[in-house]
Amino acid sequence: MPSAWLLQPRPTAPPPPAATRPSLSRFSFTQIQIADVLKELQNLDPYKSAGLDNLDPLFLKLSAAIVATPITSLFNLSFISSEIPKDWKAAAVIPLFKGGDTLDPNCYRPISILPCLSKVFESQVNKQVTDHLESHRTFSAVQSGFRAGHGCTSATLKVLNDIITAIDKRQYCAAVFIDLAKAFDSVNHHILIGRLSSLGFSDDCLAWFTNYFADRVQCVKSEGMLSGPPAVSMGVPQGSILGQTLFSVYINDVALAAGDSLIHLYADDTILYTSGPSLDTVLSNLQTSFNAIQHSFRGLQLLLNASKNQMHAFQPFAACTRTPDQHHHPGWFRP
Repeated sequence: MPSAWLLQPRPTAPPPPAATRPSLSRFSFTQIQIADVLKELQNLDPYKSAGLDNLDPLFLKLSAAIVATPITSLFNLSFISSEIPKDWKAAAVIPLFKGGDTLDPNCYRPISILPCLSKVFESQVNKQVTDHLESHRTFSAVQSGFRAGHGCTSATLKVLNDIITAIDKRQYCAAVFIDLAKAFDSVNHHILIGRLSSLGFSDDCLAWFTNYFADRVQCVKSEGMLSGPPAVSMGVPQGSILGQTLFSVYINDVALAAGDSLIHLYADDTILYTSGPSLDTVLSNLQTSFNAIQHSFRGLQLLLNASKNQMHAFQPFAACTRTPDQHHHPGWFRP
């Protein structure tokens, strides 16, 4: 069933309020240990491409025992100064052709190549950040993206179990599959820093993250040539493990807007679903929840990809003898 039945709320919205949580312990970065950096360097994939700094992963892997100590000192100095080397904030974007019209930019998938040392550093930062967030149960139980012990399979099983349980109870069920347009590229840094502040991140941490997002650039690399380095003022870095965690933080509280409906988040994909004794009731409740969810996304400056959103209705087995036309609702479904 198409998604055109969903009514559109007002085009602008303030950022959704952060969840009210018990006071979290203050989070500050701790010194990175040489042994941890050495292990990261030794586990580098030597076949990965070098970033714009031309520092080859194979070189770092082979020289790990020698360079681990000065690299660790450099990482810890970044914490002290709240600054990140500019070379680590430059990405090479390789357009990968997906098929179709070679002149259409939408037919290419951008692959971001980050400097190797920035990925090693971000891996260490990400471990500290996720340890803090998970130890305080910050993430919603319905957030499965980029979390240890969670994944696409566990999210799918949870949703399927809820739908099957509703059908077994002879209830109707309907679900909206929501896709966001360029979600990772649309993250507002000011809103994200505010989220981190509400989660107990210290002023030094906030200063570090502010610098992390500042002065980022990316160049398109194709056929051995580089484009100019335009500045990147929004979004989290593609291909960055830290960027994935930060995106999860950014959208985490959207789940609070689901109301009486159920919701599950996986990266930039969201499923909103509900059940009830009649299809009219289910669709009405789902419409209300969808409006609230879309309002929250708009407050985060995230827009829905209308061409990819879908709605599906599931009916109890006892109702399966009725024809689909008997479930048609003018004003809800496109003819």
